[in-house]
Amino acid sequence: MRSKRVTVRKVLSRVVAALAATVVVTLLLPVAPASAHGQLATSTPLKGTVVREPLTQLALYFTEKPASNAHFAISGPDGSRVDNGWSYGEPKRLDKPVTEYFMVNGVFEPRLYHTGFPAMVTVAHWPAKGRYTASYLSVASDGEAVRGEVTFDYQGRGTAAPAGWSAPTAGPDPALLAQAEGEGSTNPAASGSPDGPTGAPASPPAGAAEEQRDTGFPAWLIPALIVVTVAVLVLVAARRRPAERGASPSGRRPAGAAGRGGAAARTSANPTRKTGNRTGGSGRRGRR
Repeated sequence: MRSKRVTVRKVLSRVVAALAATVVVTLLLPVAPASAHGQLATSTPLKGTVVREPLTQLALYFTEKPASNAHFAISGPDGSRVDNGWSYGEPKRLDKPVTEYFMVNGVFEPRLYHTGFPAMVTVAHWPAKGRYTASYLSVASDGEAVRGEVTFDYQGRGTAAPAGWSAPTAGPDPALLAQAEGEGSTNPAASGSPDGPTGAPASPPAGAAEEQRDTGFPAWLIPALIVVTVAVLVLVAARRRPAERGASPSGRRPAGAAGRGGAAARTSANPTRKTGNRTGGSGRRGRR
């Protein structure tokens, strides 16, 4: 019985610890889903892959068309740039849809994007084997900055630079930098207004006709369900514990009652035997 009590206490302590950990994690979770708008969906070549043939262009596919003043750069193993401008490419259907979140009436609503909109970045030449990095900076239709990089390993043959070409040194457009840093841009997720970076009503992102909208759900719903589930487990375990305590004494009472009943039966039988002995004794004395 004592071992059962110890086991129940261990289970309860573990459940309570799990509940406390869940509450802490819930409090530390971000208020909103972390997902940028107009994000990079895929690229050619893919990040971390090995390229063995000299490509003339790199393709970076986004969930919406990059801004017209977006900045793209490709750096070689020695840090020098090998890009030679960029242009819009032909949209294509993504092999794996991308989910982004938008706030609608105070609730983050997921939207599924199936189309990628490419920026085709021209590669002037491949000076050497090694690691190359393609970096990008743009601003999405909702005013959020879109930035990142794609690194890959080049193991193909070296190619010469075009005649009269020089490595570019220009950085991002100042207006693009101002928008990326949040100056003069409007964030609809904070204001609830569907205004774009210029303050004019923004049209739905390119490819919106193909996106699928799921039912909105509060960001705290999943952690709350976890907390409720753990709390139910605690209550169930707490109710089972007193039930087990009450069952063991009741199991012992019938044995005790039977023991006392047997003793009483033996006690009542003894006087009968003694009475018979006395009666028989007096009879024998009478015959004498």
